[in-house]
Amino acid sequence: MKSRKLGKTGLTVSEIGMGCWQLGGDFGPIEDATSQAALKAAHDAGITFFDTADVYGAGRSETQVGMFLKGPGKGSVVATKVGRTEALYPDKYEKSAIRDHLKASAARLGVDSLDLIQLHCVPPTVLEDGAIFGIMEEMKAEGLAKNWGASVETLAEARTCMAQPGLATLQIIFNLYRQDAAWEIFDEAKEKDVGIIVRLPLASGVLTGKYEKGHKFPQTDHRNYNADGAAFSVGETFAGIEMDKAIDALDLIRPHVPEGMSLADFALRWILDHDAVSSVIAGVSRPEQAQRNARVSDLPRLSESVHVALREAYEARIRPLVRCPI
Repeated sequence: MKSRKLGKTGLTVSEIGMGCWQLGGDFGPIEDATSQAALKAAHDAGITFFDTADVYGAGRSETQVGMFLKGPGKGSVVATKVGRTEALYPDKYEKSAIRDHLKASAARLGVDSLDLIQLHCVPPTVLEDGAIFGIMEEMKAEGLAKNWGASVETLAEARTCMAQPGLATLQIIFNLYRQDAAWEIFDEAKEKDVGIIVRLPLASGVLTGKYEKGHKFPQTDHRNYNADGAAFSVGETFAGIEMDKAIDALDLIRPHVPEGMSLADFALRWILDHDAVSSVIAGVSRPEQAQRNARVSDLPRLSESVHVALREAYEARIRPLVRCPI
């Protein structure tokens, strides 16, 4: 497993990380033993970076990661988030409330100070007001967090956050179905030493190629209840593209996949070819998924001609399918 610098945090992390949303049960029920097995498999495969949030399973994901940190995961870098619980969202971002949430996250994770706390897709009006950035600096000064960053929905929000000197990392949606960040913000991120953390690298699983049109997900899975953006931004589900259309669009991707490489590996490798990216947090709910994701670190870069063809296909045929601001 190769490692990369995580922005201005001073930390080095595995270039393939593990997204822990599934461990909260938001993709369907998951047993504690399965969660711990997935975390251990990721660790054994060389993954050192884990991303969670206070709202995933109402703290369950953080609790699972905290259990892992007491055992084989000791020394791992953990990023969590704040800002989407009902107590804060959408307009109750008081300093005392944020402090209480960070303390609760630290307790669930079993740490005194959080490695990285990220604003969790807070409304753009809150970001534009700017007061919340000052609160994050205060939380860092108090020692509740060593570093702070932001997880955003749009490139406009990304630019607002990157204007803040204290921003260490920026978590974005970036995949073969959402490519614009590569030419819109990556140069600025490198210039300002902001580490890019990529979420939804497989577009909620569509880019694995394992789903057929009309597939039905469990009621508790966001790919069911948020398929059209009923619960939160539609961009968080299938990268904002209607599922059947996203599956059809795979026909634009598959011809470029090298022989012997899986579609999922190809999609992850494409992301890693961008040097602004610090880590790709691929979601995991089973041990074998962690092992498969980790091996992508050893795959060779894709050719420049493949990158050019994929951008052309995206701009002409895929981007028009996205149903939310990019």
